[in-house]
Amino acid sequence: MKDNSIRIANCSGFYGDKLSIARDMIEGGPIDVLTGDYLAELTMTILYNQKLKRGEEHGYVGTFLKQFKDVAKLAQEKDIKIVTNAGGLNPSSMAAAVEEIVQELNLDLKVAYIEGDDLMPRIDELYKGGETLTNIDKALDLQNYKKKPITANAYLGAWGIKEALDNGADVVICPRVTDAAVVIGPAAWKYNWSRDQYDELAGALAAGHIIECGAQATGGNYSFFQEVPTFDNIGYPIAEIYEDGSFVITKHENTGGLVSVGTVTAQLLYEIGSPAYLNPDVISHFDTLEITQESQDRVLVKNNRGSSPTKTHKVCINLVGGYRNGIELLLTGLDIEEKSKLIVDQIFKSLGGREQFDKVDIQLHRTDKENPTSNEEAQAFLRIDVMSSNPDLVGRLFNAKIIELALANFPGWTGRSGVVPSGAYIEYWPALVNSKYIKEHIYIDGKIIDVIPTSQLDLEEKYYQKVPYENNKLDVSNFKEEYFGKIFGTRSGDKGGCANLGVWAKSQDAYSFLFEFLTVKKLKELMPDLDEFQIDRYELPNILSLNFYVHGILQDGVSSSTRMDGQAKSLGEYLRAKKINFPEQLLSLIHISEPTRQEAI
Repeated sequence: MKDNSIRIANCSGFYGDKLSIARDMIEGGPIDVLTGDYLAELTMTILYNQKLKRGEEHGYVGTFLKQFKDVAKLAQEKDIKIVTNAGGLNPSSMAAAVEEIVQELNLDLKVAYIEGDDLMPRIDELYKGGETLTNIDKALDLQNYKKKPITANAYLGAWGIKEALDNGADVVICPRVTDAAVVIGPAAWKYNWSRDQYDELAGALAAGHIIECGAQATGGNYSFFQEVPTFDNIGYPIAEIYEDGSFVITKHENTGGLVSVGTVTAQLLYEIGSPAYLNPDVISHFDTLEITQESQDRVLVKNNRGSSPTKTHKVCINLVGGYRNGIELLLTGLDIEEKSKLIVDQIFKSLGGREQFDKVDIQLHRTDKENPTSNEEAQAFLRIDVMSSNPDLVGRLFNAKIIELALANFPGWTGRSGVVPSGAYIEYWPALVNSKYIKEHIYIDGKIIDVIPTSQLDLEEKYYQKVPYENNKLDVSNFKEEYFGKIFGTRSGDKGGCANLGVWAKSQDAYSFLFEFLTVKKLKELMPDLDEFQIDRYELPNILSLNFYVHGILQDGVSSSTRMDGQAKSLGEYLRAKKINFPEQLLSLIHISEPTRQEAI
């Protein structure tokens, strides 16, 4: 480990990421810590179903064990710590499996695991203590809700990880911790930060947020993808964190991808709401930090301010939602609206009416073109989703009644199978719980060490107050129509039942225009299908960005959403496809580098 920095690499951005990246990160160059982030809200549902099907000893991310076995010997030889949230719903069983591998390979690695996130056994205790577990999106109390929870996991912080490392752990298996905790913990361990070194912690949180989704920080899913020299052998991100909380985002040499101010800015905007990013360890103010290109594939982030953490912990609760089914039909040629009404009416008459279902969602997507030049250009598609607590209503009978109409309804009947999800679904319920009910338990060397949240330590409250931003309006007279995405980049994603849409500019003039132009009202004009939703706008002038938080667009979360894009990943590119009137002086600055693939690394 270098004396003046700690190099933390991430080898997984989600459950299903490329398995070989763990070895690539260890062999590709010097690192001190290897992290892996596997837990999205949907992943907790997957792990719960795994426990139901395979037994109580399961409920963790099994693919991590393959990665660990592949790199454990190398990690010991190079003195690389491994910190992961792959423990999921069962960190103790995963730790036991990891220790079996250590013994099998005859290695000397100390394994620790953390518990304390699982609130399911304590739900009644919380109710009695006055905790309502109110849905923060819908303002409904869980205790009075008709559907019951099956999992309830608090997002733990980083101090349990630091405690494990302080006690000599080489491998730390975490349950549901905040995504950034696996980075904050090792940084706090390296520099022995105190609980109230909020600026330093805020920097580590930002670093963790940037690298948590793997290659999204190194050119993946990047609006200006033409700037990326090659996507072959794309490098995964490394955060080189310094004692003052500043850090450099980089990747191993001789790998593909790109680390630029743009790729880092885009990822910083991913899945956030307010620029005051809440966390049980610190509030990190993303509207204070500075991002600069230090050198090729090295981006420096500094001056991130931090405040006292919240007095509550966020809780990821999953409820038994019910059952769903659906179908997608292609409607071709003329009279699309009439054909749609005809088939919808006949389907629900055949099924006994819409009112028997808990939810019916019907979407007609007019992808058909006038005077088409191919069969496909003549097609629109009709999507029908139904949900019910009664599995029989949305089971085989639903499919059979629709198939019966195949030769007795609209002309050109064509269906698409396997497009619409079917079966049981989970309803996501985000809530807050008073941090006094949270205690982390670290298991290492046969002992248990308890760690309480920072908010329970009676420390002095500190809060950073940002300086109000005054925009310098761009003086323009001539306008020209062009695609929004020619000037602005975007990054969007899911936040439970909500979604965020971040927009960023490459120059101060472009941001001055964006700041005045893209109001919530204008966003809804450009994207009229968002008109029904409450949208909050947040401003991050320090990184030339705006962030829009769209309430309720994903309904009750990814598992139950009936949108085609249930995670809102494409929302930003939808905005970039719209044409607007730009000041000509901005258009004159458009320059997108498109290196040839022969120049690829």
